[in-house]
Amino acid sequence: MERILSLLVQKSSEIVIPASIFLAILIIGFILRKVLFNRLSRWAKKTSTNIDDIIIQATKGPFILWCVMLGIYSAFEFSRIPEDITHILNKLLLVLGILSVTLVLVNIFTRSIKLYSERIAVAIPVTSLTQNITRLVIFAIGILIILNSLGISITPILATLGVGGLAVALALQDTLSNLFAGFYITLAKQIRVGDFVKLETGEEGYVVDIGWRATRVRMLPNNLVLIPNNKLAQSIITNYYLPNKELAVLVNLGVHYNSDLEHVEHVTIEVAKEVMCQVPGGVPEFEPFIRYHTFSDFSINFTVILRAKEFVDNYLIKHEFIKRLHKRYAKEDIVIPYPIRAINYEQEKRG
Repeated sequence: MERILSLLVQKSSEIVIPASIFLAILIIGFILRKVLFNRLSRWAKKTSTNIDDIIIQATKGPFILWCVMLGIYSAFEFSRIPEDITHILNKLLLVLGILSVTLVLVNIFTRSIKLYSERIAVAIPVTSLTQNITRLVIFAIGILIILNSLGISITPILATLGVGGLAVALALQDTLSNLFAGFYITLAKQIRVGDFVKLETGEEGYVVDIGWRATRVRMLPNNLVLIPNNKLAQSIITNYYLPNKELAVLVNLGVHYNSDLEHVEHVTIEVAKEVMCQVPGGVPEFEPFIRYHTFSDFSINFTVILRAKEFVDNYLIKHEFIKRLHKRYAKEDIVIPYPIRAINYEQEKRG
């Protein structure tokens, strides 16, 4: 009986001690997570940068996983599990640890790219394509580290991928052409996220994103146009945000032949200056001007040159300018003639 009790005590100690170590580390981890991250969060609020907030949020979740892994590892060290099984479990824990660290780094880098997109975009435009490439590179590095830690040679794998890559490239020609066209569009910076563009087919709108397959353009009616990257790279595109957002707004008008053109010019420029200063989207420091250019059938035609801060502002500027000019012309007795056909009898008789 005493022998049986001693065996039970011995067996129970083999289970209780590792389990107690695991629970102790887990409890300490929960307490440490609560205390440590609360203090770190309060400290991060006082700093001027947001990168510390990103790091704290990215590591807060996996911290418990790391504590569980540490508890399992410590429990194995104090247990009497065969060494071959312990070796396999340690390898699994190592792989899990590298994967978790890789995921944390992916979250930190992607959130940092989004946060500092305006600064980063000066060197590399920030799109879903560049963010996905960042994730892919970090994951690839993590996988290589895992393979190296497991003692697996990377060279044969890379050779196999090189041979297989040729077959994949032939099968995915369209996909790869869109992918590389997306790289070209992104790095060339001729079309950027946020730009207002007009396609050669007539669609116009804001560039929402440049993906690995297609570029998304949000039109003014709030519809999305998806353009394959390789077609976009070969198309004629008007980018209204390059070289800068400001652009000329041209309004074509005509006045009666009996009009005093000096007076017409003076009145028109007065109204144009008023619009530039008072209408949102106008450029107050710009000096509007007009240019007469055509003796048409029933009027002397000219163009008024205004200026808008960006493309969509030209609609409101034209709207307000035409309303105010029509009212001012009526006040000044300046006639905008209807389309007419007049017969000059005196001229016909001389002919």
